Amino acid sequence: MLQRDKRFAMILFMGKLKIAVVGVGHLGSVHARVYKELINCELVGVCDTDKARLKEISESLGVCGHLNYSELFGKVDAVSIATPTKSHYKVAADFLNQGIHTLVEKPFTPTLEEADSLIKIAEKNKLTLQVGHIERFNSAFSATQKIIKDPKFIECHRLSPFPNRSLDIGVVLDIMIHDIDIILGLVASPIEKIESVGVNVLTPFEDIANARITFKNGCVANLTASRVSDEPMRKIRIFQENTYISLDYKNAEAWVYRKAFLKISKESLPIEKEQPLQKELESFINCVIKGREPLVSGPVAREALKVALEIQKQIWRKNK
Repeated sequence: MLQRDKRFAMILFMGKLKIAVVGVGHLGSVHARVYKELINCELVGVCDTDKARLKEISESLGVCGHLNYSELFGKVDAVSIATPTKSHYKVAADFLNQGIHTLVEKPFTPTLEEADSLIKIAEKNKLTLQVGHIERFNSAFSATQKIIKDPKFIECHRLSPFPNRSLDIGVVLDIMIHDIDIILGLVASPIEKIESVGVNVLTPFEDIANARITFKNGCVANLTASRVSDEPMRKIRIFQENTYISLDYKNAEAWVYRKAFLKISKESLPIEKEQPLQKELESFINCVIKGREPLVSGPVAREALKVALEIQKQIWRKNK
């Protein structure tokens, strides 16, 4: 413990965090490229079990490539994990037990038991544990935070063409979980009821799903997610008293409709076009260096996972 405290005191002094990325598929490679450009961290290595992919990414970034992530122990202060979901627990637990701050891509873990275990390990070792719910860092969402107060009805559409990746999980854990996380952050009330439907089209898992979540305060959220759609769409509409807010995550646009006597006014919110992943990774680094709680900590991500697993369970039960 004393050795780790000294090490992070040195990080504060030097202002540089030694970091690595485990899993350099599509998303992990983007993590690595972003870290390479950030000024307050040093990308010291990448890891993947695919030799050809590892060679391509490590050479393009000019960093060491590792086939076994244990080779990074003792060399890094923090790590991004972007491996397949089923391996999240094992990889994250190993790094946390080595005293290494950890960002795990969503979905957190396949089970609540594994999520709880990672949270306990991080708390025991006083380490930062962040989960990659990127929409929390979307400029369109950030621009509406002061306006959203007491939602009555929320509608989410998250549609995409078939991705040919993340096919070890269904659409609920793959993309709907983003909107679940956002909604739980917006509605300050326990859930009363969840009703879900979904079907598999191209994979053994659900490829299109709809969930209706009713909260005890009366708010209702309707979520639709698909990975077999023709055109991509990532929108959320939030209705509250005298106000309707429309967010387009994909195009980073936000509109506010307000009641004005017997008319409705429309206002476009000014948005600084920023890269959500860069903001997310910068936030992770700052949380590690300054000892701050992540925006999407382990416990926060666990709540979204809990709801997603219930939706998934309902769909699979009906389909059987």
